[in-house]
Amino acid sequence: MKKLVLLLAATLFVSTQAVAQDNPVVGVINLEQALFNSDAAQSLEQNTRSEFQSDEQRLERLNTELREIIERAQRDESILSEQELRELNADAEEKQVQMQLIAERLQNAWNQRQQQFVEANRQLLGQAIEAVVEEGEYDLVLNAEAVAYFNNSYNITALVTAKINELAP
Repeated sequence: MKKLVLLLAATLFVSTQAVAQDNPVVGVINLEQALFNSDAAQSLEQNTRSEFQSDEQRLERLNTELREIIERAQRDESILSEQELRELNADAEEKQVQMQLIAERLQNAWNQRQQQFVEANRQLLGQAIEAVVEEGEYDLVLNAEAVAYFNNSYNITALVTAKINELAP
């Protein structure tokens, strides 16, 4: 009888191991989203916005001035001379060039800050993923960008973001 119980226990153990291997615990993560939803990323965005606030305000002023020039040209086209229309056109083009330069400078600065942030937090992201995998006993974690479709119940991005916030100094 004892042998039979041991045999049944061993069989049960082997079958549960086989079932566990047949149903691996899978997670899917969007790495960029996990990192950029973190508190540190939100802080980076706020700091960058405040640092470049004057440029953003200048961009808004130029945009308003450009709209006013366009509206004036359309509204007063019949009463403006060709010279006045050329001047309005030249002024509008100058404002567009200024806007483009400011926008490019802002975009380049933001891209550079994001890249620096990713490099500075790569190790923290890895630690957060490892902790979530260990806590959730995941057998497989896939990058969301490499998966054609997945049920949202497999998404562990928010868990990783929370762990990044927890582990951050």
